[in-house]
Amino acid sequence: MKIAVIGAGAMGGATVEGLLESDLFIPSDITVADPVKDTRDKFADRGIYVTPDNNEAAARADIVMVVVKPWLVEQVLKGIKDTLDYSRQMLILTAAGIKSTQVTEWMSKDGGQMLPLFLVIPNIAIAFKASMTFVVPIGATPQQTHTVCEIFDDLGETHVTEERLLGAGTALASSGIGYAMRYIRASSEGGVEMGFKAADAVKIVLQTFKGAVRLLQTTGEHPEAAIDKVTTPGGITIRGLNEMENAGFTSAVIRGLKAGLV
Repeated sequence: MKIAVIGAGAMGGATVEGLLESDLFIPSDITVADPVKDTRDKFADRGIYVTPDNNEAAARADIVMVVVKPWLVEQVLKGIKDTLDYSRQMLILTAAGIKSTQVTEWMSKDGGQMLPLFLVIPNIAIAFKASMTFVVPIGATPQQTHTVCEIFDDLGETHVTEERLLGAGTALASSGIGYAMRYIRASSEGGVEMGFKAADAVKIVLQTFKGAVRLLQTTGEHPEAAIDKVTTPGGITIRGLNEMENAGFTSAVIRGLKAGLV
């Protein structure tokens, strides 16, 4: 199975980094198309075939993944349309806010022919095989969907969803990784104010965050049930939580997520 990634900026580059660590691909299975020579050289040094030509990249692959800014999507897709073989290839698009109806309008050939399309939103942790990735299949068979999900399951965890929820998924997991980092930063700064060195504070918060995630993933508990286990009546944890809530913690998080809907 061959895959091409068109656009190796922040998200596309992170995806390629993940693919390089994947159990499903070797470097020669991957093609990267990008206009920036330094970007191409970086991946060429690791055994990937690179090119500035999107059509050359598309012709080499079974799965063509387009990862560009939303305002470039139409131009890039129309540019490779005549190269794509609709009878054997699949198209993955990673671009916030682009609808399947738009892609179908741009890419349909005579008689309404369309190749299998997947709207896919990962997050930058894909570089470390730790992404939460949302997948929306459009006109794909169950086997094709299984193939795409297998790729992204190897790069983290995959959730197949409806297109109407893709914006919410973007806010919750793609933007959400930034929100998680902001919490980590805030906690680390609090640790410094309480007396720890900055590097120590970050290390402590990261391990605490990791422990909370591992606990919930392992036990399957609801977060509130787990919180109950560490909140002694009249104790310091419940006082801290209540102070955060007095400052609007939960409300601020929800408002931030909803503000990020696309």
